[in-house]
Amino acid sequence: MRQVTSAPQAPNDTSFGLVVLDMAGTTVADGGLVEQAFSAAAGRLGVEPGTEEHERQLGYVRATMGESKISVFRHLFGDEEKARYANTAFEEAYGELVDGGRIAPIPGAREAVERLTAEGRTVVLTTGFARTTQDAILAALGWQDLVPLTLCPADAGGRGRPYPDLVLAAFLRTGAVDDVRRMVVAGDTSYDMLCGVRSGAGLVAGVLTGAHDREQLTRHGATHVLGSVAELPDLIARAEAAELPDLIARTES
Repeated sequence: MRQVTSAPQAPNDTSFGLVVLDMAGTTVADGGLVEQAFSAAAGRLGVEPGTEEHERQLGYVRATMGESKISVFRHLFGDEEKARYANTAFEEAYGELVDGGRIAPIPGAREAVERLTAEGRTVVLTTGFARTTQDAILAALGWQDLVPLTLCPADAGGRGRPYPDLVLAAFLRTGAVDDVRRMVVAGDTSYDMLCGVRSGAGLVAGVLTGAHDREQLTRHGATHVLGSVAELPDLIARAEAAELPDLIARTES
């Protein structure tokens, strides 16, 4: 976890001052590396590509994109030792792919983060990967100093999405806003949407650059669906002008 040294205050009492962004599929394009790394990990446990069992497990991986990877392996293998072995293999395989230059920023993602920061908002990057993998991605993109705080499941008590813990950890550790309704959560998976809804975020934005489609994102709680995270700053500006005061008034009435 990267610690926040000083948390900027929200620009005003009715603004979205904290923006919590997913990484892979939302701000980072990895070209399906999760599935490739999963296949490598499953292979170490004797689950070969092309088999019925591999397809079953891969289907579960796709359905649970955004979840903590150790939780996925616990479900798939039902044994803590096997799950930890598979998770280690997954992280190693994914790290090798990252080191091989197989990731890139989503177009406009860095610019969106920089604009949000310049507007006085605090931006936090979150992931379902382990810290070592998250740090490898940040280093590969040169994003080590892009935001004041990055979080992985271990930084929030061990539970990843769809639990709200990552978002609430960002809320508590930054102190950027005094109301969860002034948070924005953005991601590419149904679990990102559930995480945002359960955290109480006032704006939960799905993006179409990753794992899940518009219907899945909307069904799991997206208040808005965007083509990409590059559109998020404009959405927030519109929401501040038209939606948040009404939302707070309705909730307090």
